[in-house]
Amino acid sequence: MNINRRNFLKIVSVGGVVGIATKMTFDAISDTGNVKLHDGRLEAKRWAMVIDVRKCEQQSDCKVCIDACHKTHNVPKINDVKHEVKWIWKEKYHNAFITQENEYLPQNMNHKNVLLLCNHCSNPPCTNVCPTKATWKREEDGIVMMDWHRCIGCRYCVAACPYGSRSFNWMDPRPFINDITEDFPTRTKGVVEKCTFCDERLVRGMLPACVEACPVKALAFGDLDNPESEVRKLLQENFSIRRKPELGTKPEVYYLV
Repeated sequence: MNINRRNFLKIVSVGGVVGIATKMTFDAISDTGNVKLHDGRLEAKRWAMVIDVRKCEQQSDCKVCIDACHKTHNVPKINDVKHEVKWIWKEKYHNAFITQENEYLPQNMNHKNVLLLCNHCSNPPCTNVCPTKATWKREEDGIVMMDWHRCIGCRYCVAACPYGSRSFNWMDPRPFINDITEDFPTRTKGVVEKCTFCDERLVRGMLPACVEACPVKALAFGDLDNPESEVRKLLQENFSIRRKPELGTKPEVYYLV
């Protein structure tokens, strides 16, 4: 391939812009999340999310993070509750934390809305029951993944998940997507889907869509094994709870209440 001086300068200029953009991304991430950027990817030994319910309640009717997630991942909007598909959603506190009963909770706590999603458990029961290994836990960072091509729709994982974090496509979801995001695959009828901590964004050096979109910074995402990470500092400085910890699944989504 022949490269003249003009084309060479163009290539160098583009490379410089990419380098500057990567540095800006790294600086922004380092300032907010203390997560590691390696070869353009965000890496961690154990990814975790911290949700500050107090901040989230500042805008109780806000759905920015939900809309961002569902738009990014082509989640269909099906109004029938029997067939709805959701990766992240809101639920009343008393429904989400049914095993943490306390009659002396702060006033109106039971009626607060809390964000729910896949907990990416350290000991996920869903992966143990999948006959095709369409869902598995990544050893390198703890994310509970999904391979929709290998899913046979047996729904064993749906039954095994104690958090209701998995949805089954009872019908073709594509007619229920108004504006398809081209760079993320749509699913088909007969497969299970769920949140994957935006693994496709992490490999591009980007934080999860919900974390990035939150207008009040109620969501924090980082490496739980890194003492300097934002999630570790938040958990050390605040009281937190997890959903159904007595089951031994060890959820990696924490709530500051």
